[in-house]
Amino acid sequence: MSQSPASSNHQSPIANHHGKHIVLAFSGGLDTSFCVPYLQEQGYAVHTVFADTGGVDAEERAFIEARAHELGVASHVTVDGGPAIWDGFVKPFVRAGEGYQGQYPLLVSDRYLIVAAMLRRADELGTKHVAHGCTGMGNDQVRFDLAIKALGDYVIVAPIREIQKEHTQTRAYEQQYLEARGFGVRAKQKAYTINENLLGVTMSGGEIDRWEAPGDGARGWCAPRAEWPAEALRVTIGFEQGEAVSLDGERMAGPAILARLNRQFAAYGVGRGLYTGDTTIGLKGRIIYEAPGLAALLTAHRALEEAVLSKQQNRFKPVVARQWVEIVYEGFFHDPLKADLEAFLASSQRCVNGDVTLETSGGSVQAVAVKSAHLLHAKGATYAQSADWGVEEAEGFIRLYGMSSTLWAEVNGAGNRE
Repeated sequence: MSQSPASSNHQSPIANHHGKHIVLAFSGGLDTSFCVPYLQEQGYAVHTVFADTGGVDAEERAFIEARAHELGVASHVTVDGGPAIWDGFVKPFVRAGEGYQGQYPLLVSDRYLIVAAMLRRADELGTKHVAHGCTGMGNDQVRFDLAIKALGDYVIVAPIREIQKEHTQTRAYEQQYLEARGFGVRAKQKAYTINENLLGVTMSGGEIDRWEAPGDGARGWCAPRAEWPAEALRVTIGFEQGEAVSLDGERMAGPAILARLNRQFAAYGVGRGLYTGDTTIGLKGRIIYEAPGLAALLTAHRALEEAVLSKQQNRFKPVVARQWVEIVYEGFFHDPLKADLEAFLASSQRCVNGDVTLETSGGSVQAVAVKSAHLLHAKGATYAQSADWGVEEAEGFIRLYGMSSTLWAEVNGAGNRE
């Protein structure tokens, strides 16, 4: 889904581009729905692109298309982004094995694949004008703008950022704007900002932004505790070079594996979190996220990786992983450092092959069994159980291993301090 980079980029106010065709990344939500009539009233012919990155069903896809036509777009296309999000994000993310600030699983990383889809559509239409519905308060504007700038010479239009110059309560203004023109707004969109894709669901707004307890409506895929099944769930994931390739013995495409894991583990409430993070633009961002499939994949991958990587690999790899997560979170998806880090991650996974069995009774998931031809299991010894070395060898190892600390204590003991 890549484009050839160009030498320059331009960003111009909406009012300067009357009568031009423009491609809008469209989800059917409040922000992007608002963008359509707003851009039209600025003189644009609006072409919408929905990059289906796996978070919606056929009914929702039909709604998004109908919504675009209801709003009077010049054209609308839906692009299958599932394979791209798996290869471009899920594989390296699971190989890295780290969430942003140790928690958040980067659920809006489909933005980079959406950019690629909208730029392809712009090239087809012969226009350099592209638009997105990001606000001026969040991280997505950075991800969209930097990705666009890295991939070509395009004019970036951001209607929500424009209206923020005059309206501080942007969501309320957008609702009033649409309703005044005869376009309804979904009830849930009035309360929360919701993002949904193959990776999971994020929700913000309302009481979440106020650091209050989430309301009953702030729930996506994950079932509440009262609805968890009585029987425990067990699944087995097969990995090859750190990539999930099978589920319960059945080889499947990556997006299909993640979609099934989402359904299975969401029923047990796995992967739901309430998170406050340091955003790229400097604000604190508080969201609810639900990522049942990724939670399962990360747990399984870590259990296998811990058993097959060397001690030094396991110590060093998190350094690379954190760097990869931070640059992806902050919008540098096309920075050359990302490719450099992924080369290391791919190399580290050459022996991460095997099967991991996961189990959940609800809320959390554990890896209960690991099978691999690469397990670093000593033939003659088991930790805390048995060993094929003697007392003298153990004592000698401890003496040499701790020599520096022992010498310090001897030289600087209580009786030798000045």
